[in-house]
Amino acid sequence: MARLYLAPMEGVLDFTLRELLTEIAGIDQCVTEFIRVSDRLLPASVFYRLAPELRQGGRTRSGVPVYLQLLGSDPALMADNAARAAELGAPGIDLNFGCPAKTVNKSRGGAVLLKEPELLYAIVHAVRQAVPANLPVTAKMRLGYMDKALAVENAQSIEAAGASSLVVHARTKLEGYKPPAHWEWIARIRESVGLHVIANGEVWNLDDYQRCRALSGCDDVMLGRGMLSNPFLAESLRKVQPCPVAEQLWPRVLPLLDAYLAQVMVDLSERHVHGRIKQWLNMLRRQFPQAETLFSQIRSHQDPRLIRQAIYAQSGSC
Repeated sequence: MARLYLAPMEGVLDFTLRELLTEIAGIDQCVTEFIRVSDRLLPASVFYRLAPELRQGGRTRSGVPVYLQLLGSDPALMADNAARAAELGAPGIDLNFGCPAKTVNKSRGGAVLLKEPELLYAIVHAVRQAVPANLPVTAKMRLGYMDKALAVENAQSIEAAGASSLVVHARTKLEGYKPPAHWEWIARIRESVGLHVIANGEVWNLDDYQRCRALSGCDDVMLGRGMLSNPFLAESLRKVQPCPVAEQLWPRVLPLLDAYLAQVMVDLSERHVHGRIKQWLNMLRRQFPQAETLFSQIRSHQDPRLIRQAIYAQSGSC
């Protein structure tokens, strides 16, 4: 059966959203936001902060495994931190070769490493050697940095180093998140390697999902922004049915927003709460006109209690 993965999205898809989105049927596996490895073996507290699931067997409350993602360019340091993650109970280690952020790339992390296939090999190989043989080591990459010239070579390097699976975001760093996603390039990569390849990029609905699978040749797909704009996307793909219209789904979205707000109020200082809830609402606006209305209502609110009142008011009108 085809599997659906929830993408790692730094600063967005945090522990709370992973919990909420995996309580809805459909997602088979998650990956954490990246843990940056730069100059030392990180203390356990850093791992627990970004991957609280480690305290519950490396799974969300609903039982979905959460792989821990590392980002860095020093093979030895990446290996040491992967070993620590394994000791803390991570069910798998994922390696980030796809982040397009300028600050990350300037410090030799993420997509910039796609310029150096031999370094990709060194990192994956070191991590593979450092963790128990039964622990999966996986990777996520883009098609390249400025162009796609090294796409196949990079994938082959990752495979040769011992990774068990590879997610391919079907765009280069330069292309960012601009449509289209080049799913046909995933097919070229898939035909050149023997490891498990997972398609990623620009899947917003059932039609996108079916075309992505057909053009990439991949059974399995990773969902990112599509899940944030419609929390019930994986559920609809699992049923092979288009999502119900926004008017039918919105009453199911509001309790998720309320639960998210409640947890963010616990986790963050009050002055940061409104930014987090508006960040998710901004994504929801793509699919739900009601989110546009709610976003406008809370745009100037700094007080979380006023935001909650606005959510309750919409709940009463549904």
